[in-house]
Amino acid sequence: MSHLIANDILIPEMAALLREGKKVQFTPSGVSMRPFIEGSRDSVILQTKERYRVGDIVLMQMPSIYVLHRIIRTDGDHVTLQGDGNLRGEEHGEQSDILGYVTRIYSPRGIRKMRTRGRVWHHLLPWRRYLLKFYRHLPRIL
Repeated sequence: MSHLIANDILIPEMAALLREGKKVQFTPSGVSMRPFIEGSRDSVILQTKERYRVGDIVLMQMPSIYVLHRIIRTDGDHVTLQGDGNLRGEEHGEQSDILGYVTRIYSPRGIRKMRTRGRVWHHLLPWRRYLLKFYRHLPRIL
């Protein structure tokens, strides 16, 4: 049985556990990380590390929301994020705004999905529109 808990309650609790060095697992919502994370279906495990780098999928606190997106650029402590399913639009923040990064992605059947495939996805930006359209029409097998 699953329960929905509001982000403004859930994420601060997750952040506290992450700061204690623990791992947390949750099911994100939304479609911005397609095709690598299916919102409201796949679950992710987060933990912290010293420094986050390009290609990491991170949970970052923005001024009014939290986003789970991939780092596409870094400049010192400044990071730029973009969802894998987004064709435009970026979020900007600092390394200190990041609560944790995705270490594992699981399908509803418990199958571990490869998170490293998405590292080249950013470079496919000109073709992502077509790849995402094709992906949306595939039957859901995992």
